[in-house]
Amino acid sequence: MQMLEHPVISDQEKLALWQAHAEGRGARVPVMIGTNARVVHPLPQWNPDGYTFEDCHDDPEAHLKIELQHALYRRQVIGKHSDQPHELPDVWEVPLYFYNIYEAAPFGATVYFPSGQVPTTEPPPFADDDLRNEVFNVDIKHPLDTPYWKGRLRMWREMVKLAADTTFEGRAVKIIPIGNMGTDGPVTAGCNLRGTNFLMDLLTEPEYAQKLMAFVIDALSYRRRALMEEFDGNILRNPNYMLADDSCAMLGLEQWRTLVKPHHKRLYRMLETDGFGATNPLARRGMHMCGNASHLFPALHEELNVTLFDTGFPIDHGAMRRKLGPDVLIQGGPQVQVLLNGSPEQVFERTREILQSGVMEGGYFTLREGNNLPPLVPQENLAAMYAAALEYGNYDQA
Repeated sequence: MQMLEHPVISDQEKLALWQAHAEGRGARVPVMIGTNARVVHPLPQWNPDGYTFEDCHDDPEAHLKIELQHALYRRQVIGKHSDQPHELPDVWEVPLYFYNIYEAAPFGATVYFPSGQVPTTEPPPFADDDLRNEVFNVDIKHPLDTPYWKGRLRMWREMVKLAADTTFEGRAVKIIPIGNMGTDGPVTAGCNLRGTNFLMDLLTEPEYAQKLMAFVIDALSYRRRALMEEFDGNILRNPNYMLADDSCAMLGLEQWRTLVKPHHKRLYRMLETDGFGATNPLARRGMHMCGNASHLFPALHEELNVTLFDTGFPIDHGAMRRKLGPDVLIQGGPQVQVLLNGSPEQVFERTREILQSGVMEGGYFTLREGNNLPPLVPQENLAAMYAAALEYGNYDQA
């Protein structure tokens, strides 16, 4: 279909677009697509060995192979239908990928592998109310001595050895330093450690909840310092001061303001002052929240100076722009259900609606899937989203 066709754009043009976008002078909305290796796991052409998530978690060779396949997928598929690179790199830079288990697992949470899904954790024993204070007996001052982190560092070193003798698509392979310096957020971490009991803690045992969130942040601080020392300061840095806290979507505004805001404030100060954070002169305070969290965004902006919001679904993009003003960077787009199950025409139309909602006012909008691409999304749907951005994402039309 004609409307779904889009021209090939060079990596140089894409880089120039991103640079202009960061300064608020881009000619059009840029497009990014967030993925991890789950997009290649179910595809035999990209995962010919049939590796499972458990294989890749425990076997350095499997982890390296699947991350290389994912990197190639991003170049050949994602780079074709977004403003991310599509040319092959001079060197493949491969991470040790953690998924969202890195905070709870060192506290003793059990890692398990749902069939066909990314690894997750079951709350540790102190999810039981009678044992809840045992969490404070965990030694957070020596995080790399825990079985979890010993295993992750061993995996990383083994991958480095493998990469030294590996080429992929005719190019050398480098394992990049561990960059796990962030957090999924104090409320989300509290839910990982206490299960749904933590939501009751916030309401009925607020002193305990406050102590646990502060403890989780203390653990983050020790982990950041330990990793900096382990890698001699050669740690990947985020271009912005990004936080996440998906579980906050379940809280009301006053609950967030009273119970959680001080912890988010502490985290931003930590990111900005401990010397491990962003080096970008245009760095923003950013917040990622999936789900229906838009009722919290104006307060995050006005009270904590958050000026970058990475959104999920549901979200009213136009209303969000009107509430936050033209200078806030918003990232979002068609919900993944539409990308996965909709037709190309439906994806195109939904993308057009978002772009014409008023969210482009001010020049600070990044179009992306909302949020994180699931496996088996048809390439035609990615092409439709990109085609809509090229047709309706020009700022001279906004």
